[in-house]
Amino acid sequence: MTALRIDGREIALDKDGYLVELADWSPAAAEALAGREELQLTAEHWEILELLRGFYAEFQLSPATRPLIKYVALKLGPDKGNSLHLNRLFKGTPAKLAAKLAGLPKPTNCL
Repeated sequence: MTALRIDGREIALDKDGYLVELADWSPAAAEALAGREELQLTAEHWEILELLRGFYAEFQLSPATRPLIKYVALKLGPDKGNSLHLNRLFKGTPAKLAAKLAGLPKPTNCL
């Protein structure tokens, strides 16, 4: 098991780099996780991460790619709720990487 060090605190990660405890998530944790992925978070990323956290709060699960695209389209419109936009933001693995950065569990049907 690996860990992130944020503000002098150690935050446990599972073998795939996801937070072990959802309560450990913070914007600083998201930034640190993004750094591990060599990704610089922009306002577009934060918009999706906040949406994902809302989805998880409502449904208690991390969506796979298709439901994620549909949910983003529903909430933010078709310009942002499409696979091209989400793949560009999250390196071709939007459901997995966005869930990781949002501090959520790995989507169950993602390899």
